[in-house]
Amino acid sequence: MTRVFSGVKPTGHLTLGNYLGAMRQWAAVDQHRADALFCIVDLHALTVDHDPARVRRLSRQAATLLLATGLDPALCTVFVQSHVDEHTRLSYVLECVATDGEMRRMIQYKEKAARERERGGSVRLSLLTYPALMAADILVYGADEVPVGHDQAQHVELTRDLAVRFNQRYGHTFVVPKATLPAVAARVMNLQDPMSKMGKSDDTGPGIVYLLDEPDVVRKKVMRAVTDSGREVVYDREARPGLANLLEILAACTGGNPEELSGVYESYGSLKKDTAEAVVELLKPVQERHRALCADPGHVEGVLRDGAEKARAMARPTVDAAYRAIGLLPAASDTEAVDTGAVDRDVVLNAAR
Repeated sequence: MTRVFSGVKPTGHLTLGNYLGAMRQWAAVDQHRADALFCIVDLHALTVDHDPARVRRLSRQAATLLLATGLDPALCTVFVQSHVDEHTRLSYVLECVATDGEMRRMIQYKEKAARERERGGSVRLSLLTYPALMAADILVYGADEVPVGHDQAQHVELTRDLAVRFNQRYGHTFVVPKATLPAVAARVMNLQDPMSKMGKSDDTGPGIVYLLDEPDVVRKKVMRAVTDSGREVVYDREARPGLANLLEILAACTGGNPEELSGVYESYGSLKKDTAEAVVELLKPVQERHRALCADPGHVEGVLRDGAEKARAMARPTVDAAYRAIGLLPAASDTEAVDTGAVDRDVVLNAAR
């Protein structure tokens, strides 16, 4: 069965972009067709300045929202990254396979490092090395597919490169994953700046629809969305990014096609009104389930505890195999387990070389 892995970072409140670009697909499709794991990647939230209490609060909220969007623990594994030590165990091994140049070419590092240099500061070392941790998140479970937005595709390509390099040098150990991108609304843009992604870490609140925004707040944000010059409603991502963003959001909410929808409207106002109502209706059941889950926090904690236990059981054999392949001596307590079948594994590794 195909194995799928993806995660959310608790650096801000989850948005409409997170839902349309990834979370809805996870619940509606991925958990039913694959052995799926969904993770709150809280260790990645430590790569920038942060409030520890806020990270904990957002981690719990993200877990609750994942369940509220329809993830079913009976069908998939939902857990917190820091609850599974194998992520960090494998991350260092992958740092020993990656190169400095690969890390420095990552877009997020380049952009954030440049902004900090302009302010006279510098970024944390973990921001440079975190793509190795992200690769570990994926490879530790032998994931075949990684559903991501366009902005994360580069990280999956790096993961593929590291997996191939490790396999070639030390013997076949890792599954080489591929990124999968949703066809529509893969990248929902900021309503006030349609050239920028609707990111949960962004400070421009009026341009971001959060999953827990009240209906009137959603309507106000959509009705105030930036549009483009001209009166005709047309779908043109390059020339009319504001309109294109609204049409893509409406299409994603209603199952329509952006180009076809553009021919339905004669004014920006009617398009905005329908888009606002479509978003409100889309978020209504998610918000209702979220309220119910918040009333039973023990249920969410139990899901995360069970999920971490399942994840550890899946991850440990892969990390142990990677440690042995790269030359690390097994701990005394693990010797018996490692020696069982050791000859067979060495034969496979030598043959692969």
